[in-house]
Amino acid sequence: MQSSTIKNILFITSTRLGDAVISTGILNNLLQSCPDAEFTIACGSVAAGIFDRMPRRKATLIMEKQRYDLHWFKLWQQCILHPWDMIVDLRGSAISYTLRAKKRIVIRGGRIKQRRIEHLASALKLQPAPLPVAWVGEEDKEKAKQYLPDDFYIALAPTANWSGKVWDINRFIALAQKIQILFPKSKFAVFYGAGQQEYAMAKPLLDAELPIINVGGGFNLPEVAAMFQRCKGFVGNDSGLMHLAAACQIPVLGLFGPSQVTEYAPAGLYARAVVAKGEEGKASMDNLSVDKVFDAFKALYQKY
Repeated sequence: MQSSTIKNILFITSTRLGDAVISTGILNNLLQSCPDAEFTIACGSVAAGIFDRMPRRKATLIMEKQRYDLHWFKLWQQCILHPWDMIVDLRGSAISYTLRAKKRIVIRGGRIKQRRIEHLASALKLQPAPLPVAWVGEEDKEKAKQYLPDDFYIALAPTANWSGKVWDINRFIALAQKIQILFPKSKFAVFYGAGQQEYAMAKPLLDAELPIINVGGGFNLPEVAAMFQRCKGFVGNDSGLMHLAAACQIPVLGLFGPSQVTEYAPAGLYARAVVAKGEEGKASMDNLSVDKVFDAFKALYQKY
């Protein structure tokens, strides 16, 4: 099937922010290889903002998990009357086989023993795997500049969606103190998600005697990406924010303990992971020292 004949693509991606960000690499490749196509994105509400500034996005279909998998039935209802030139289904759902399509690419989910971006790319026969991207608009850049005017910012993201993945907040403070000695003019932009729980996790860092800028909780994802692009580096737990920062192609250091670094290490030109001592997927974040993270940060910055 020639790319010039592909006009209408359904792209079914994750309900989770991190996985949705990772999928933007192959999605951006499709944008380039199918220059006449319009895209309909199916994803969760948490991830939807990732695609708000995407070129040639016709619509975003929000999937909210429901009992008895009724969210899939709702998606089927929204899509059944459309003849699709291509369906790319990263969820491995049965729905892809019940919709009219000239071409289907269906990727099975579940745990894998390779980088997630490589797993997705292999289904499209792409080598090397295209890196994730972050789409931002001029309005997002202007807002980011208001909150982070020209200066030397290091982004810190001390929260995550599971307490086991969260590095001790006092270690974040100690790390920031070391970074400030290394870069005396540095300021720290603190990012976290919406809601009181996320704010409570970040508050000790926000209250620390450091040059802190609070940019958490109240911004949409394109605005967050635009602010990441104004930062000189990022340190944060394994989270959706970590993957978004890596997609912005700034130096990113992701902190890993009980999550799968071989699958979910941040993917970017200057992205690296530092891993707690112990068995992969079971290590405690308590095994990740401030010195180890600081040494990894310095090594990353020397390469950058």
